[in-house]
This record gives sequence, C-alpha cells and structure tokens, in this order.
Amino acid sequence: MIKQFANNSSQPPLQVNVSRGTMVESRHIIHAVITDADGGIVGQWGDIDSPVYLRSAIKLIQALPLVESGAAEAFNVSEKELSLACASHTGEDIHVNAVTGWLKRLGLSIADLECGSHWPSYRPAERALAAKGLEPTTAHNNCSGKHSGFLATSVHLGEDHRGYINIDHPVQQRIVKVLEDFTELDLSNAPMGIDGCSIPTLGIPLLNSAMAIAKFANPEKLSADRASACRKIQTAIAAHPEMIAGSDRLCTALNRSAKGKVIAKVGAEGVYLAALPTLGLGVALKTADGTTRGAEVALGGILERLGLMTEEMHNEMDEFVLPTMSNWNKIEVGGMKLSEEIS
Repeated sequence: MIKQFANNSSQPPLQVNVSRGTMVESRHIIHAVITDADGGIVGQWGDIDSPVYLRSAIKLIQALPLVESGAAEAFNVSEKELSLACASHTGEDIHVNAVTGWLKRLGLSIADLECGSHWPSYRPAERALAAKGLEPTTAHNNCSGKHSGFLATSVHLGEDHRGYINIDHPVQQRIVKVLEDFTELDLSNAPMGIDGCSIPTLGIPLLNSAMAIAKFANPEKLSADRASACRKIQTAIAAHPEMIAGSDRLCTALNRSAKGKVIAKVGAEGVYLAALPTLGLGVALKTADGTTRGAEVALGGILERLGLMTEEMHNEMDEFVLPTMSNWNKIEVGGMKLSEEIS
C-alpha cells in the first residue's frame, strides 16, 4: 500500500543528518519528487522546478535509441551489454572485457571511444592494473558501455561515428529528441554543460525528470516499439545488475535485490533517478551539495516510505542507505539518517 505524501509547493527539502557521537556534525539538503507517468505528483520536497544536470542518472533513457534503432538486434547485443550501456561501471574485468568484445563485433576498437580514460573506481581493479604495470584505457572509463551503445547505433545507421560526443552529431540529436519526448519539454534552450565523459548534459527540472523516468517505468501509453525498448532495458538491468555499476556500489546492490521492482541509476553531483515499475512511478532527487552519500540515504528513505524495501533489499542496501561510520580502528563513531519521518 502506497502511503500518501504531503503534496504542496511549500514542502521543505529533505534533510539527511550526519552524526558523530551525540552531535549532528553535517547536514545534506535534498530536493526530490515522485510522480506518475502523467506528471501527477505523489510527493515533493524542496525545489523541483529549477533545472539540474541529471548526469549519468539519465543513462536508462539515453540507451533507448540503441534498442529502438534496431542496432541492438543487428549486433546481437546481449542483456549484459544492454545493462552495460546504462552503466557507470567500476572498471572491473567483467566491464572492460565486455566493452572490448562489443566493439570488436562492431568492427571498432577502444580507439573509437571518445570518453577519455581514468583509473578503475574499484580499488582492487585499480591495484591489479597497476601491479601489471598497465595504464587505464578508454575501456576503463565508467561510461565506456554507454559510448559503445552510441557507436553501435551510429554504425548501424550508416553514420560517420567520429565526433559522436558533439551536440550536433546525430547520436546526440536522437538523445535530445528522446529526452524531449519523455520530459515534454523543448530543450533547445535548456542549460547545457559537458559531462565527465564529454557528451552534452542538459538542465532539466526534477519534476520533468521524475515524469520521464515514470514513463520509462510504466510505458503503456508510449508507442509499442518504445514501450518494448523500455521493458527490455528494465529486464536487462534486473538480470545483470553487476554490469550497471559493480562491486561495492548501491546501484548494483539495489537493482539486484529489488528484482525489477525498482530500477535505479545514480548520477554525479548527488543525483538519483529511480523507476518503480510495479507502482508506475518515478523518483528524481538531487543533493544541494552534490554529495552522493546524502542522495543514497534519501533514496532509501523514499523507497521505504513507498513500501518497496524488502528484507533482502535491506540486507544488501543498508550499508549505503542506513550507513554507520567507523574510524580507522573500526570503532563505530556515527551514522547517517533522514532527520525525521518523511511526510
């Protein structure tokens, strides 16, 4: 049973308290909204109308052209690879090997990825690479799966894939069109920045972002092809949550334990989007200070309030959504939680 949230424009933002000993040491302020696929508000907190950069949280929708264009079918893109196309991965072997194998089927190589390179975010993978005396490649970039999906679509449609990261390239123009369809906004004059992986990122209000991910969660009013694409991506992520993030990451723990009831994706600077297929709802939130840890706690609180958190989800997710803090001697010194019951 969904508990109704207060629904008025003056609802204050959520607050996550970081406590140490007997005192609150820090606070994270979170703006958030829950809507249905028509944009009907189920719950809202703080500013949901100012544009925010959704960063990697929007990857679930950015992956739709890969399926809708026929590229996924033409290149036999597996469910693992489809999940990887939505990923901010940790640079583990399962991710890097999948990217290089996928590119080989396209007749391309990691030299065709325009995302740049960085060390794996998963420390054991980083150390293993360094121990071999190797440097990271573009395949280690956390967005290399998304970029492989971009390249697959471009190659399938017979385009010159070079420069696919630029806003005027057909790859990015398709994504803008999909975002406009889902957000019901004209994004031609939206604020625009460049993401960490070099593609454009557009400023979109949380309200429209929640509606967009709710449409993804409940695509029954979309065209048959688009609805099918949404469901294929949902199924792929639920079946292969290890590909969308990796070890020691909430996105993998959540998508694994939720078993399709929640499909969630983090974005840089404290953004989260969550599709709730069983409820037909979408959640969009952002921390004012850009920290992910506050966003994770807030997302867990919202899912709890919606009645979606099972014992299995708690077992896998509590280290992120109800975290305790320990010092270097492994002594518990504090924790994080929402400041009060969400209303």
